[in-house]
Amino acid sequence: MTTVSPWLVLAGLGAFHGLNPAMGWLFAVALGLHRQSRAVVLKSLIPIAAGHMISIAAVALAVVALGLFVEQRVLEAAAGAALIVWAGYHAAYGHRRRVRVGMKTGMLGLGVWSFVMATAHGAGLMLVPVIIPLCFSANPAGELTAAGSLPVALAAVGMHTAAMLAVTLAISVSVYEWLGLSLLRRGWINFDLLWAAALAITGVVLIF
Repeated sequence: MTTVSPWLVLAGLGAFHGLNPAMGWLFAVALGLHRQSRAVVLKSLIPIAAGHMISIAAVALAVVALGLFVEQRVLEAAAGAALIVWAGYHAAYGHRRRVRVGMKTGMLGLGVWSFVMATAHGAGLMLVPVIIPLCFSANPAGELTAAGSLPVALAAVGMHTAAMLAVTLAISVSVYEWLGLSLLRRGWINFDLLWAAALAITGVVLIF
């Protein structure tokens, strides 16, 4: 975990979030089609990325703060338990707790929606298994310090958000310009099920 691999994991998770319609690209395309403007599609990506970034940054900062007082093993076990609980909740109730935002919403409303959706999906929690070893490896003594860990945590958030935004941008423009929303009627991957399984598996690995 001291090589480039954690950063690739962060980018991969960001790409997965960008691919998931529930994380924003579907909303951006729908807004663009409703207002008949590609510019709206592109503008929508800014609050979508911002809301997502604030959600995961809050979790990353909480991990750094807890790490100043809690041992790494305890922190990992607690994060693992939280992931398993969140996976169960998401699998059982996540599809019933959709955030309702209309097509007339502004950029601020879209940003709030993105924040709530990322939080509800446990997007920040999924980064914890990567952020913890990155922050500890950034300190030669093997202990977390605010000065050493905060830049690493923020860089992790930036890497994840950049990958998510890049994929969201590519899909949004492709669907708006060429593919159309009919592709969703022909079949689509159940990202919610995959995400719940990934949360649970990661939680078990962290604990054991």
